[in-house]
Amino acid sequence: MLRPVSALGPFRELSSSQRHVFLAAFLGWTLDSLDFFLLVFCVKPIAVEFHTQPSSILGAVFLTQAFRPVGALLFGMLADRFGRRPVLQANILGFSVVELACAFAPSLNALLVLRALFGIAMGGEWGVGAALVFESLPKEGRGQFSGLLQEGYAFGSIIASAAFGLLFAGFQWHGLSLPAIGWRGLFILGATPAFLGIYIQARVPESPVWLAGARKRIARAAVHAGPVWPAQLLHFLPTFLFLVVLMTAFMSFSHGTQDVYPTFLAVEIKLSSQTIGLIGVLYGLGSIAGGVVFGSLSEKWGRKKAIVTAALLAIPIIPLYAYGHTAVTLGAGAVLMQFMVQGAWGVVPAYLTELSPAPIRATAPGLAYQLGALITSWNGKGQALAAERWGNYPAVLSITVVMVALALAGLTTLGREAKGSEMREG
Repeated sequence: MLRPVSALGPFRELSSSQRHVFLAAFLGWTLDSLDFFLLVFCVKPIAVEFHTQPSSILGAVFLTQAFRPVGALLFGMLADRFGRRPVLQANILGFSVVELACAFAPSLNALLVLRALFGIAMGGEWGVGAALVFESLPKEGRGQFSGLLQEGYAFGSIIASAAFGLLFAGFQWHGLSLPAIGWRGLFILGATPAFLGIYIQARVPESPVWLAGARKRIARAAVHAGPVWPAQLLHFLPTFLFLVVLMTAFMSFSHGTQDVYPTFLAVEIKLSSQTIGLIGVLYGLGSIAGGVVFGSLSEKWGRKKAIVTAALLAIPIIPLYAYGHTAVTLGAGAVLMQFMVQGAWGVVPAYLTELSPAPIRATAPGLAYQLGALITSWNGKGQALAAERWGNYPAVLSITVVMVALALAGLTTLGREAKGSEMREG
């Protein structure tokens, strides 16, 4: 068993500026995730207000997923051209503004359009933030950095869970009273990430690898030399296509176990918003633990073995996760499931970044990541439609876990190991 000091020790070796870089990228992904999951938790009440089925609201999740590759390509290209830091700022401001606009959506169609725009903004943050982190931090401990960075996604889901449980319908406990703000109020709360841009401007330095590459490009331009990397990018194409397929399996693994789960708990198990919110917080904590543990294990085992192990260990958890008869058993199953799901995911930021060449390091990993999201964008809506038709959420969730866990493990074994690759300038 890994001791906490071995999992978190590399962070003690970072300089002050490196810590600011990591924190900025982590918070950016956390707040991006918060804004995504606020919709996931509010599917049922939004459906009630707009007089439609939950599957129609999950169409907004589909649109978010479908438009994420647009953002990955747009913001990634900008970051490779103009630098990681300013593009990360613009990206965070963009998804914050769109989230605020969602709070005032007058109709379902308006909400759908806004969630598509949100997808563009959401799609850019991961690739830009990951490039900034792994070009700025040492390769030693990269697995630990990766595991925790990716779990900004889980941390965002925890905040969304807590906000939903405490504020959606209000909360009273021993004299403490919190007002009910409904789903629109939660989306207003979701606009707060905009203030992170101020912190990035004040404390976060640009990637040293990108700066070195920019100096090289200026020198080449001065002697009228063309770019030196088209052949390198052509050589990378097969790897990129493999990463797209791999990320499709990863996206099915996470979204297939998360996106309809709160709806399952509300519609079929009929749990209260407070209980659903508590379960969401608990499985979010399990996600973070899984990301840190398997990210650390990937430093010893390699990236591939860590991913395969986590994926396969998700299958035995299905009975608790999908067929538990009480909130306690379902909560325990959800915690264990997300420990494994996000354990596999904790390796992803380091793995994709290590496999990508410097000239497109902000574009390629994020684009592969978000193309996987596009291919699986119908996942949540499809699961909800199947469950509504068959009246059986547990069967839909179980089939999803078995299929995607086996697919992810199989695909990962076909890839190449890249642990410890150098981050070189373009």
